[in-house]
Amino acid sequence: MLNMAEGVARLGALAASPVVSALADAFAAAGYELAIVGGPVRDALLGRPTNDLDFTSNARPDDILRIVEPLATATWDIGRAFGTIGAKVRGESVEITTYRADSYDGVTRKPTVEFGDTLEQDLARRDFTVNAMALRVPGPTLVDPAGGVEDLVARSLRTPGDPAVSFGDDPLRMLRAARFASQLGFSVTDDTRAAMSELAGTLSIVSPERIQGELVKLLRTDAPDDGIRLLVDAGLMQLVIPEVPALRLEIDEHHHHKDVYEHSLTVLRQAIDLERERHPGSPPDVVLRLAALLHDIGKPATRKLEPGGGVSFHHHDITGARLARKRLQALRFDSDTIASTTRLVELHLRFFGYSEGAWTDSAVRRYVRDAGGELERLHILTRADVTTRNKRKASRLRTAYDDIERRIDVLAAEEELNSLRPELDGNRIQQILGIAPGREVGEAYRFLMDIRLDEGVIGPDAAEERLRAWWAARG
Repeated sequence: MLNMAEGVARLGALAASPVVSALADAFAAAGYELAIVGGPVRDALLGRPTNDLDFTSNARPDDILRIVEPLATATWDIGRAFGTIGAKVRGESVEITTYRADSYDGVTRKPTVEFGDTLEQDLARRDFTVNAMALRVPGPTLVDPAGGVEDLVARSLRTPGDPAVSFGDDPLRMLRAARFASQLGFSVTDDTRAAMSELAGTLSIVSPERIQGELVKLLRTDAPDDGIRLLVDAGLMQLVIPEVPALRLEIDEHHHHKDVYEHSLTVLRQAIDLERERHPGSPPDVVLRLAALLHDIGKPATRKLEPGGGVSFHHHDITGARLARKRLQALRFDSDTIASTTRLVELHLRFFGYSEGAWTDSAVRRYVRDAGGELERLHILTRADVTTRNKRKASRLRTAYDDIERRIDVLAAEEELNSLRPELDGNRIQQILGIAPGREVGEAYRFLMDIRLDEGVIGPDAAEERLRAWWAARG
């Protein structure tokens, strides 16, 4: 619950901070207005951490630069065309933007940049009322023409004006609605939600890079499943990751299986909980969260209704990895994120064979080898993938995974599993066999790697003897 007395005190402290005071005095001395705007004001009222400061002013970009340069250790004007000047003032990054009164053509989400004359005019063009508040400095004076404070109290998310107009101007705001709903724990008003459903198709004018950016911000929130539900229900996820709404499989009255969509959201929540438990204080792991959300997207394509009422999803891990790669590429994710996420999707079922019977040391080594740098994420994903309500089964799976992690630790201490490789490298293989680089060196390397995985460390002399015997047997 928002405590207004405490919120007002935090706003006062924000206005009195050294960087704000210095800028406020400098703009006032130059005859211009200045206000802190958007997220910092919202977060101060809510008692949330305030990060980079955003300001707005009636000063034009050249004037802003002239005013801040004497105070700044660095300035940048990469956003100058949009009226934004950035600066480093007293160790803090700030951005100051001229009042805006943009218009949109309805074809692209790129506005025609127009400078405005008043703070109220600038606030009216912002995405949501809780972001359309400003704190005039010096003073300070709270400016809230759209009722953002009331919406903070009600924990409600709505646009300053008609949501159809707001989303029509910039469809990306619909994805921001999902992100802020998750980030703040707010509900979206009925008219805002209805406009999202009505205008979902307009998201097609937004670039994949922008969509990816909002998806990543959503996944970094504490409860991304809330925003994902909103996107699915509004029909927007169909245009972002259509494989997610496709998880809502129809349940045949004669064939029963768990709700794959609800299961995936549960896995995402559990993965986040385990991520925090195992790595407290670390930043949100987007790759892990993507893998948790997407780990079962191969199920719709592989579902088979079996005689007797069973349902199978054979090879949904392989199919899912292929679908995940294609979707993440379409969203312009970087190659490392794509490779790591798809690898986790591909391997997420591997452990369940362990729970059916003890693995040999060789099988454990192969598990580590195949996971590579994704081993810790795979530990978390596999544990999170247990959503059964059967307490006995859940306990058995937890015990089995405790055991495999213990065995990995023991083997790692004995054999340095994280750097598993044959005991003879490619150069030594070539010297021993008297061959040049080529396919046969790779075959020999794989032969020695199998020995390393199956038998552990046998020593370089024994490895050379086995290599020579293998080579001789080849003729």
